[in-house]
Amino acid sequence: MTTELTGVLTALSTPFNADETIDTATLRRVVDRSIDGGVDGVVAAGSTGEVGALSSEERLLLIDTVIEHTNGRVPVIAQTGATSTAEAIRLSKAAEKSGADVLMLVTPYYEPLTVEDTVTYIKDVAGAVDLPIMLYNIPAVTGVNLDPATVRSLAEEVENVRYIKDSSANWEQALQLIHHHRDVIGTFIGWDAYIYSALAEGAAGVMAGAANVVPNEIVAVNRRIADGDLTGARELWNDVYPVIDALLSVPFIPSVKAGLALQGLPAGKPRRPTAELNATDLARVRQALSALKQPVG
Repeated sequence: MTTELTGVLTALSTPFNADETIDTATLRRVVDRSIDGGVDGVVAAGSTGEVGALSSEERLLLIDTVIEHTNGRVPVIAQTGATSTAEAIRLSKAAEKSGADVLMLVTPYYEPLTVEDTVTYIKDVAGAVDLPIMLYNIPAVTGVNLDPATVRSLAEEVENVRYIKDSSANWEQALQLIHHHRDVIGTFIGWDAYIYSALAEGAAGVMAGAANVVPNEIVAVNRRIADGDLTGARELWNDVYPVIDALLSVPFIPSVKAGLALQGLPAGKPRRPTAELNATDLARVRQALSALKQPVG
């Protein structure tokens, strides 16, 4: 598949069986839900997919299953970053061999790194593969922020660094990436509350865990914006935003799984030690979903 990523990407939830093994049958249904909802790509083994709780082999199983089942319908972005360069290269080469379209690299976490250390890691991993690379900037997890100047330098120096998912929740930084650096890198905003704003400002797209739950609604917002109908898009956004706000206002990974279950697609519990939503939080998500207007226009 010739890959030029734009639009709405779903950060896929990872379904588990009762014994906490990956439920590949339900994973296929989760993939279909997003693709049938019109998304422009799916992301395997991202944060919403509980990557921090998966073994390396489970990550590869997840990536392989998503690639096989997607079967070229939309691009597959495989998140292959790791805490060591060697492991990130191993995962990246395996995902490339399996047929991923783009590799997303979270930067190493746990051990504190300098920006220079992080840049070296990105260059080493990107240099070991041929696929396009999406940087994954999530400083709350990694402790390192890839600022716009650093991102530009990487995009200019490393041929296959083509995208960034910015989950910094720093709107000023997001705007700088979108407006000042779009000539060298496509910016995807990874903070679901900013979906409308990011698309209206001209981001390449958004990567949303909430798209597991309300893919049609988010895609409809994007399509209105792409057509230049900001007023119509804002009306749709006003309808779906309360759902996204509810999902973000309680623990996010279990809220996405709860939202899937409430929409008729149970995806199991989060992997321990992450707990399910308590009754109060679950009621908040249920109420927001029940208030959605139907059908989506």
